[in-house]
Amino acid sequence: MSAHSNRPTPGATVVGRTGPGTGPVGPATATSLTTPLTAAATHGTATTPFTTAGPAAYRRLGEVLPALRVRCAPPRSGRGWLAGADLVARPAALRELISHDARQGLARYGRPLRPDVAAGIGLHRFVWPAALLFTLPWFLERRVPLLAPGDIAVRRRTGELTVRPGAFLCLPDDPAALGPAALPTALPAVAPAPPPSGARTVPDEGALATGLRSALADFLTPVLDAFRPEVRRGPRTLWAMATDAVVEGLWYAGGLLGEEERARTELAALFAPGAPGVSGQPEPRAARPAPECAPFTPGAGFTAPASGGTERSDRCRASCCLVYTARAEAMCTGCPRVARG
Repeated sequence: MSAHSNRPTPGATVVGRTGPGTGPVGPATATSLTTPLTAAATHGTATTPFTTAGPAAYRRLGEVLPALRVRCAPPRSGRGWLAGADLVARPAALRELISHDARQGLARYGRPLRPDVAAGIGLHRFVWPAALLFTLPWFLERRVPLLAPGDIAVRRRTGELTVRPGAFLCLPDDPAALGPAALPTALPAVAPAPPPSGARTVPDEGALATGLRSALADFLTPVLDAFRPEVRRGPRTLWAMATDAVVEGLWYAGGLLGEEERARTELAALFAPGAPGVSGQPEPRAARPAPECAPFTPGAGFTAPASGGTERSDRCRASCCLVYTARAEAMCTGCPRVARG
């Protein structure tokens, strides 16, 4: 199909910056394959600057993308909820999630999706919002939640997600690192309390970025292991798919928040391939060190921004979702089969 590229605007799903309801499946004007799994943060307990990472960031996203509903709460199960712990431990639960995309694919294309294609779309639509639980607090608060699959739950039918906040990484000048004295004086007088044990200080921005990549990798490793038999692709391709979902999620959110350029810049740095060898000369493949962003695919894939009326993306994806196997013209904007052809 001909690719499209639009600038992100609040309330719209943007092709090339895939939103939560579309994923890597083609233009925003087409019917989504699933109810958007997207976020407005609601939580039942009061928070302070010491409490945790995330609720304020999720609430801010919810103001510009109301379909994304993230509740800070313990994981749930039953009544349509799928706990992350079940997703990675019970193949039947995983197949139930994938079957939703398979049914929607049949309705959209008039023919069944290949099982591995449905699984790949299911993976994207799980990782896209789940990664925002990490990247959005980093982007807006400079805090990195340390979450495991068992800390979240999803409800695909209604587009809800719960997250159980806990430990997080922060910078030395964060109120959580500075202690109760850092609270604004305008707050009501309360008995001072020490920062929670969940606040873990890292020395600088570089260490925080490393912590974000590590936290995401720890979270995603069991998820990709669970999806691998269904997606039928190797680790390198799976991590490329994960990289696409992580980058596209924050890029899209950054556009809605009016900070697209900062999102592009920070994502490019986050997934930078790393410096060349000491000599500056190309090294034999076997001798090359792993890129700093490993296991993610090096490079965020951004290109020069597309001008109005062009038919190309602002980003070349690291992976192909294979949705064109259901309909030949249904190729994603930024698909590597086109952008690198």
